[in-house]
Amino acid sequence: MSSYKETLDWMFSKLPMYQRVGAAAYRPGLEAMKKLDAYLNHPHEKFKSIHIGGTNGKGSTSHMLASVLQEAGYKTGLYTSPHLLDYRERIKINGAMIPEGEVLDFIEKHKPYFVEHKLSFFEMTVGMAFSFFEKENVDFAIIEVGLGGRLDASNIIKPILSIITNIGLDHTQFLGTTRPEIATEKAGIIKEGVPVVIGEQHPETEAVFRNKALKMKAPIFFVKNNTFQFYESDLKGSYQKANLQTTVLAIQQLNAGEISEEVLKNGLSKVVKNTHLMGRWQTLSEQPKIIADVGHNKEGLEYIAAQLKNTTYDRLHLVMGFVKGRAIEELIALFPAEANFYISTPNLERGYAVKDLKEVINERENTTKFFDTITIAFESAKVVAMPKDLIFICGSTFVLAEILAHLKENKINL
Repeated sequence: MSSYKETLDWMFSKLPMYQRVGAAAYRPGLEAMKKLDAYLNHPHEKFKSIHIGGTNGKGSTSHMLASVLQEAGYKTGLYTSPHLLDYRERIKINGAMIPEGEVLDFIEKHKPYFVEHKLSFFEMTVGMAFSFFEKENVDFAIIEVGLGGRLDASNIIKPILSIITNIGLDHTQFLGTTRPEIATEKAGIIKEGVPVVIGEQHPETEAVFRNKALKMKAPIFFVKNNTFQFYESDLKGSYQKANLQTTVLAIQQLNAGEISEEVLKNGLSKVVKNTHLMGRWQTLSEQPKIIADVGHNKEGLEYIAAQLKNTTYDRLHLVMGFVKGRAIEELIALFPAEANFYISTPNLERGYAVKDLKEVINERENTTKFFDTITIAFESAKVVAMPKDLIFICGSTFVLAEILAHLKENKINL
């Protein structure tokens, strides 16, 4: 019998996930997932699910929604990706990660099937989540789309509500190069007769969603800006206002008079406590102030750059790394030119190599420095930063993952 670590190593090495290696691991389509679902005896049919897609904010919205449902007393499953420190972050019930033993048992039991059918990392993990939620008899399961929507492995479900947060120009090599094209892929989660909440009313995408909803006879609801101003969340990024409004509208569509205003407000104010979400404008230290965020594409980093303009500090130190496919010059240009940049490469095959970064980033003496690893870049920023400075970590989920792992492994208390 394998150990838990050996099981994870097998999953990662034999079935590489898209987030780490890119296009080589991307296998769109639902046939393999439908066969796996039938083999597992259709676990997703045994619980109510809510499906959440979109370019940015789907992770935060998923956690907000889960927190509110937990606060209302429902046993709530939560499936998200990627993880930061522990694979089990992807599969939670009421904020608690799936036990190691459950991961081990599921893989051991079904490994011959996975090998025979050459399933992807993502397909296995979705199957594991659905089986665990069925076994634990959850009341609701919040299911975050992995990539796109129409051909995503999670799209075998028939949810009671679909949510699409927004549309940005991300993963264009798979989903299309225009907002309407990407919206068409995301709209693939709209199901026959199932209400859908759209978090952003954008002139380029509204018709796409309305036409798909009409075709599917699905009631459609768009978030109107500033409709729910009086709600607050413990997630402090300014970009969370849109996610918060999307969550409130979603609760309104779900609500049969069972979730009170008090429960709604409590759930929104306890997202981190209830779900243990990390990496969203997360404060790691006060002196100097160290904030980390998983923002990685243009739309996400635009929100971060805008909030930084309203943040007080003496000097700004940006610890950044990227994956291939990003328009690096465009992303760097979002931030103040006078900031100190500490640039390196996330430790994964898709990481944008330092030697290539040097070719596209104008290296300014004293303000832009390149480092061999993300952790060295981070530690270098800490050495230089004064108590009233701000160190901000962003550019890739994997940048933050490395730094959090570094802090944990070395038992560093900031």
